Amino acid sequence: MDNNNERNRNNDKNRDNDFSIGELLLRVLITAIVVAIAAFFTPGFTIDGLWSLLLAAVVIGVLDYLIQKFTGVNATPFGRGLSGFLVAAIILYVTKFIVPGFNISIWGAIIGALVIGIVDAIMPGRAM
Repeated sequence: MDNNNERNRNNDKNRDNDFSIGELLLRVLITAIVVAIAAFFTPGFTIDGLWSLLLAAVVIGVLDYLIQKFTGVNATPFGRGLSGFLVAAIILYVTKFIVPGFNISIWGAIIGALVIGIVDAIMPGRAM
């Protein structure tokens, strides 16, 4: 049992080291699509243009990466329960202060995290 856990840890470390620009671009594209869908369906959540959407996708990806690296909490709204849901809502709300043209209310962030969780469950890949 311990050997299996050790192998899983080593595989996770190798996966972290095998980083490619293609994976990064694909993740930003998926995040942009999911955030655009969430903004369309969520009241109190608007994005003013394509550049704001793309910049928001990059910021969300960076914030998710940093939170996951430093705290170990994954910001997948449905994949990690209440903590993941709250972290996803906080990431959306904080993005408002970093990206011009990305406007979201607190309730919009909560509903947006729910919509992102639903869309993330349906679409292949991982948005947050």
